[in-house]
Amino acid sequence: MSFTHHVYSVFWHDDHVSLIDQNRLPHEFTFVEIRRYDDMIRAIQTMMVRGASAIGVAAAYGLYLGMRDSEACDRTEFFEELDQVADALRATRPTARYLSWALDRMVRTARQTVGAVDYLKTTLLDTAKLIHLEDLQICQAIGEQGMAALPQLPERLRVLTHGNAGALATAGYGTALGIVRSLWTAERLERLYVCETRPRWQGAKLTAWECVQEEIPVTVIADNLAATCMRQGKIDVVIVGGDRLAANGDTAFKAGTYSLALVAKAHDIPFLVAAPYRAIDFSKQDGSQIPIEERDTCEVCQVGDVTLTPEGVDFYNPSFDITPAHLITGVVTEHGMTTPDKLHQLHTSQVVG
Repeated sequence: MSFTHHVYSVFWHDDHVSLIDQNRLPHEFTFVEIRRYDDMIRAIQTMMVRGASAIGVAAAYGLYLGMRDSEACDRTEFFEELDQVADALRATRPTARYLSWALDRMVRTARQTVGAVDYLKTTLLDTAKLIHLEDLQICQAIGEQGMAALPQLPERLRVLTHGNAGALATAGYGTALGIVRSLWTAERLERLYVCETRPRWQGAKLTAWECVQEEIPVTVIADNLAATCMRQGKIDVVIVGGDRLAANGDTAFKAGTYSLALVAKAHDIPFLVAAPYRAIDFSKQDGSQIPIEERDTCEVCQVGDVTLTPEGVDFYNPSFDITPAHLITGVVTEHGMTTPDKLHQLHTSQVVG
């Protein structure tokens, strides 16, 4: 499979990782070099790199960086240190399934590998590179599967999305925005509408920036205008990402997604979740069991250095919310689109396969 898309959030070089500094977008396009695992932890915590798949790939490389200079003399000592580094990386963002999945795979592969400590280090790097490549392939497959699942009429669709589920949020191409890219390439997209996505503005800053790079027609709207745009007939379908899906299809994604699903239902507009199969957490029966990260209150009360609120007020700032499965028309993975109530069938087929 070839990759023609030019925006990639994570790069591996000979001895370090390069990350696009997403905190500087859209005004400054810069890379940051990461050579130590504690620097990777800070990059994830400060949202220099963000998005479920992107932080999973970054954490996989971070785990290798944490073990590259290990002075462990035997496998037992090496694995004790490996677990400590993995736990530190895992704690950075608790909601995203891909992060914990990638770290679990790295640790499991190392433990199943026969060989000395130096060979285990090589195995960790090879596994991180494989996770990286697989995510690129998965995102392009999601794009194709989602486009195929959408109705043929109207011929050119008007899509609404929220947050950033694009190339910046993955190894490249994107999930929800991957479907948009596939539609655009096939000349089936009329326009993408994107909510600004308060309080960190991922839609206005990141998704809009990605679209401008490829001349995809994009309109940024205030978060509170989505219902009006639907009532005015501007939206044919809503497509969002998914940081973690429970077994029943309840989905954790950027705060505000639940509201979009409600108004889409009220206007009889399809609401799709696009996510890798790896984002489905079958150990969680429903969304109430998904941990929700709460972030610093300054994200709500400030824009840049300007304080918006009076002193003495309280804040509530969950980074994600849960969209109930009954509001979701379909879940698009690399294996195709299915309804939330049939995710268990997808799980069974993957286990058997």
